[in-house]
Amino acid sequence: MTRSPNKDVLFGLYDDETKILSAVSQARAAHLDIYDVFTPFPVHGMEDAMGFTESRIHQAGFVYGLIGTLTAFLGMTWVFTSDWPIIFGGKPYWSVPAFIPVTFELTVLFASIGMVVTFYTVCGMGPGILNPTLHDRITDDKFCLAFDVTDVSDDEKAKFKAFLETSGAEEIDQKHI
Repeated sequence: MTRSPNKDVLFGLYDDETKILSAVSQARAAHLDIYDVFTPFPVHGMEDAMGFTESRIHQAGFVYGLIGTLTAFLGMTWVFTSDWPIIFGGKPYWSVPAFIPVTFELTVLFASIGMVVTFYTVCGMGPGILNPTLHDRITDDKFCLAFDVTDVSDDEKAKFKAFLETSGAEEIDQKHI
């Protein structure tokens, strides 16, 4: 999710992963628009509670791996059959078994680098991107449920705040990021 600057965020801090999981489920059931959920470690079941679908990055990884495979195989085919055809130890010019190690390594290299670049691009991260923090303890021992209240009326802010209070938030705060 790419975050734009200059947002007012109302957030609640929770002490336990079961509380945040329950709060997210309640917020989705109440049709509240969740800005984001921050946790100090992965919480099992959070994807389902937030309604996320399975990531498609593995499909991109397959495409990148296929590009690496073709690059290695076609590159070695061109080098050993057209550019510099030399017979090594009686092997033919086009020796597919000899191509397998390099082909495997380039497949893994292209897939891994491509998936990292894709992940960073999709998540809006990269060089020069500022990532403000809502609270210092979110990455330490607190769980955070955040709502974007930039263009929200005072009545709706009160609704979000009441929800955070009833869902068991230990601390509720608002910050401009």
